[in-house]
This record gives sequence, structure tokens and C-alpha cells, in this order.
Amino acid sequence: MRLNEWINQKFFPSISTQLEAKDQLSFKTRKSLKLSVITQFFPPDYAATGQLVEELVRNLGQQGVDVEVFTSQPGYAFQSASAPSVERLGRVRIQRSRTAQLWPGRIRGKAINGVLYTLRAALHLMRGWRRSNLLLLTTAPPFLPIIGYLAHTFFRLPYVCILYDLYPDIAIALGVISKHNWMTRLWQKLNQQIWLNAKGIIVLSPGMKQRVVANCPQVADKVSVIHSWADPEWIKPIDKHKNWFAWKYNLVNKFTVLYSGNMGRCHDIDTILQAARYLHNEPVQFVCIGGGAKRNELIEEVKLLGLNNFLFLPYQDQQVLPYSLTACDLSLVSVDASSESMVVPSKLYSALASGRPIAVICSQDSYLREMIAEANCGGTFDNGDGHSLAQFIRLLCNDPQLKESMGKSGRQYLRSHYTPKIISKQYLDVLQQAIFAEGAVTMPESRTK
Repeated sequence: MRLNEWINQKFFPSISTQLEAKDQLSFKTRKSLKLSVITQFFPPDYAATGQLVEELVRNLGQQGVDVEVFTSQPGYAFQSASAPSVERLGRVRIQRSRTAQLWPGRIRGKAINGVLYTLRAALHLMRGWRRSNLLLLTTAPPFLPIIGYLAHTFFRLPYVCILYDLYPDIAIALGVISKHNWMTRLWQKLNQQIWLNAKGIIVLSPGMKQRVVANCPQVADKVSVIHSWADPEWIKPIDKHKNWFAWKYNLVNKFTVLYSGNMGRCHDIDTILQAARYLHNEPVQFVCIGGGAKRNELIEEVKLLGLNNFLFLPYQDQQVLPYSLTACDLSLVSVDASSESMVVPSKLYSALASGRPIAVICSQDSYLREMIAEANCGGTFDNGDGHSLAQFIRLLCNDPQLKESMGKSGRQYLRSHYTPKIISKQYLDVLQQAIFAEGAVTMPESRTK
């Protein structure tokens, strides 16, 4: 053997050897990772956060991770009054607690129901914390991550937080609570302690990361931006002439603009209404599927203005979504200017998968503008600029080739960046780092006990 070859093998291991060692280490970590996920919403709930968590844990299970989910019985926009109290999907075990439905359509009721679920989750964790060596918590309900802080304090159980929404920032922006209220200050102090003790923090956009770091600069290195996703193998483009949902609601021969999902306080509905008024006498149909605090307000405004170009439908069953999301010519996504960087519209990713152009209503400094431009899949519009949105709709009405090109480009962008397989690997990286941040992987007790 030549001297230089001996030196390279002795002191400079090949890249392939390093990658092989890394893969073996990753495999060992997955085998030893016993993940406990706590989130209030989970299918058959229609809440977007629950559907995202379900897809995430299913993909983590396929990668060899044992997962236990503690959630609630259906309580948000549901048709099924109950689901199995214990269910298993491959390597994922799901346990559902009772649910409370006190004033479900009001902020006060949702807060009380969230508190009751959090208390049940805390009791569940006290009884079974030894079965896991890592805890993953969502902000559904917003104060749920405090359980992670308590589990770390009393049981030394490491935890990772997924921040779907930033509270109390949203409550302040919506005028629900004052910035100087004692409860606001307490909440902010709790957030800082939760984030400082977390092994990882996952946010859904660069703007959310900037806001978290601004509130607590010490956690900058542990905040990861991981986008939401959609499954392009489940939601596929379907021609409207072959789509039973489009036929059922007489959408086949109309240019259809779809808003699907929550019409909540953080979403800009007024700009959509403005555009609909400009297009009142044109062959354009607006379809709003879902619920939320602004839904009834929009219905009343449509009646008051005498508009006949709106169709309102309730949330659809999960198996209907591949048809409802593709029974349109344009998808709408909107974020109220006051909520920018505090919430992220998960509907964007399913809209990309549908193969339809997307119109996004947002502030000028929103990260969504860069995404839509990079994907070349639609247009972005300032909050309040219903005229420009109406002009864009007219453009697509008169240019079917542009509409088709934008739809294909958006779907390809999703397949390259935001599939469940791609995103779940990013989550797994954060979870593995959280385990090794403890210095050693501790083996939990058997979950069969």
C-alpha cells in the first residue's frame, strides 16, 4: 500500500464511511426514541393542527419511531360524536380522553375546554411519563406547552414544542387582552421559561422565528423553521368535468374561487368580499367551505349586499377533501395584517397539491410573497386590495393556459419542498438532536404495562 493511501485511510476517513456511521447512529436513535405527543386535536377532528399531527406521527412511525399520542375526543367541527378511546396505527398508539363542549363557538368556551383538556393531559403524563423519553407538545390549546416545562422540572423529561400559533401575541393583536394586562405579562414570562427549558422549538415560518427570538433571544439556536406540508399522492389534480363534487354543487361550468378552511379572526375575509363585489355580474362563483368566527359575519354581509355569487358549505369529511379542493379554478389563502408572523395558513400546502393557482392576501412583508413568487403559482395581494384580486381572477378566467401553468408549477414546488416524507425527516432531525442534548438516551419502560 502506498504511503499516501495509508495516511488517508488512517487519518482521513472517506465521506462514505462518515455517512454510513451517521446513518447507523440515526437508526439507533430512531429505535431508542419513544415519543409521546400531546395535542388536543386529532382526527376525526377537522382542525388543521390535528390532521397535520396525524400525518406527522404516521410518517415518524414508518421511519421506525414508537409514538404515543394523547388527545381528546372529537370536539371541533365534528360529525362523529366519539372515536375509539384507544387505537393503534402501526407503531402509533392513540389514546383519547373525554372532551368538554362548553360554548364551543366562543373564545371563553374554547379557553375553558382547553384548560380542562390540559388538566387531563397533565394527569395522563403523571401516570405514564416513564413510558417515553421525549415529549412533543403543540400549542393546541395555546397553554399546553406548560406541561412540558412541568414534566422537565419534576421528571427531567426532555420536550420539544411546536408553535402553531403565538400567544399571547395573537390575543393582543385581536384586542382580546391588553398588552399591559397582568395576565399578558405572566403568559410572556411563562413562555420564556418554557422556551428556555425546551430541547427544541419548531415554528412554521421565518417570521414566527423572528418574533420568538425577539421575545427571548437566548433560544435563537434551538428554534427550527419547519413548514407545514400536504401529501401530493392523496390530493391530486382532478378535472372538474370528472369531479363528482364539482357536479354536485354545479361548479363545472363556472370559474370557481375556493376558500377552504377556518374563517377565523386571523384571516382576511373583507378583501375577498370586496373582490366578489367587483365580480358580481361576471361568471365567477365564490365557494367558502368551513367554519370560524367570521363565517356568519360574511354570510350576513353577502345577504345585506344582495350578492348571489357565494356558496357556503360546512367542513367536509377528510375523504372528500381530494375532490372539494380540486373542484375550483383558483384557491384563496388569506392572513389578516394584524396576525402576520403569528399564524401560518396550513391551507396553502393542500392548495399547492391540488394543482390550482393560488391567490394569497397578506401584508407586504409576509414570507408568503416570496414563496408564491418562487413557486410561480399565483399572485399575492395587499390586505384591502380587492380590486387587484378581482383583476387577477379576470386574468385567469381569460387565460386557461396561464391558469394551468401556474397550477402545475405550484404542485411541482410542493413535491420538491413540502411532502410528508421531506418534512417528517426534518422533524426527526430535531427530535434526535433533543435526545442527544440530554447526553444519553435513556430507555423508557415498556408501553405494554
